[in-house]
Amino acid sequence: MSSKLKVGIIGCGGIANGKHMPSIKQIKEVEMIAFCDTIIERAKKAAEEYGEAGAKTYSDYKELLSDKSIDIIYVLTPNRDHSPMTIDALNAGKHVMCEKPMAKTSKEAKEMMETAKKTGKVLTIGYQNRFRENSQYLKKMVDRGDLGEIYFAKAHAIRRRGVPTWGVFLDEEAQGGGPLIDIGTHALDLTLWMMDNYKPKTVTGSVYHKLNNQIDSGNAFGSWNPNEFTVEDSAFGFITMENGATIILESSWALNIVEEGEAITTLCGTKAGADMKEGMDSLCINGVDLGKKYVTYPDLSIGSVPFFEGENKTPQVSEQRAFINAVLNNEPLTVLPEQAYVVTQILEAIYESAKIGKPIIF
Repeated sequence: MSSKLKVGIIGCGGIANGKHMPSIKQIKEVEMIAFCDTIIERAKKAAEEYGEAGAKTYSDYKELLSDKSIDIIYVLTPNRDHSPMTIDALNAGKHVMCEKPMAKTSKEAKEMMETAKKTGKVLTIGYQNRFRENSQYLKKMVDRGDLGEIYFAKAHAIRRRGVPTWGVFLDEEAQGGGPLIDIGTHALDLTLWMMDNYKPKTVTGSVYHKLNNQIDSGNAFGSWNPNEFTVEDSAFGFITMENGATIILESSWALNIVEEGEAITTLCGTKAGADMKEGMDSLCINGVDLGKKYVTYPDLSIGSVPFFEGENKTPQVSEQRAFINAVLNNEPLTVLPEQAYVVTQILEAIYESAKIGKPIIF
């Protein structure tokens, strides 16, 4: 009889097919035995492509959760479903990886976190950009103290014309927001993690609906329907932390700007600075040595993230490996729910500040 961990997938859309299921398939200790989607044909297609022989398909996730043989659940649905589905899965005795963001609201995220503590099950959130080569290398530098005290940072998530026109990305009710909660969340998570600073003091936000009513937009994914574009096209946040540090968060799917950059961070410390702005896979370190300014570009072609034989060393696979090791061997999680909760708190505060025209004080 197989001793592998049994996996159930809830949500068989783009993020499941593009990220999670191909990566899970490379982890030898698990097997996908159940698939759920409101569009049953998508669940059946996923089962055929990624499932074990005899894998079951469902259109109701609660029926999937009733299968006591399932150890792990992946919640890969629109944002509005993250909290209730994760909570139900934890209460059903399953470990959970939930795709980012943790939830639409901080209240929902807190309930997820508290349920994980109550049930004793592992809960993590899908912030795979922490597992990139440049992220891992920079984190080691920061933890060693190479940058000194990081007192100013920028979290970058800027596309010139990259509005996702499929699925429910443009639906505020389903998602809770646009680029801020979609890609801004990655940049903010990466920045807070690098700084190891999760104590915000005040947040001021600006949210814009300036380009979402345009047509012939030059969008990379095809023109959007202005009537369906109900979320913001850009959002920006000014965040001060309890220790006095400042973070500027910039996020946009459509902005009249040449320089783009997504899921990257800029860090300014008392000893040195670090910048990912030349590309997601690059890293630039700057400082002063012997009275002279320097700029260096570490060679990241030789990897530093541990991987196992037969597994491709990509951020997506490394993300799965870290989660499975936490479930199997009680190893420390890379993405803690407590950290993802603070990300959601700050995103929510940016939206709320923009709405009321005042800073949010924590």
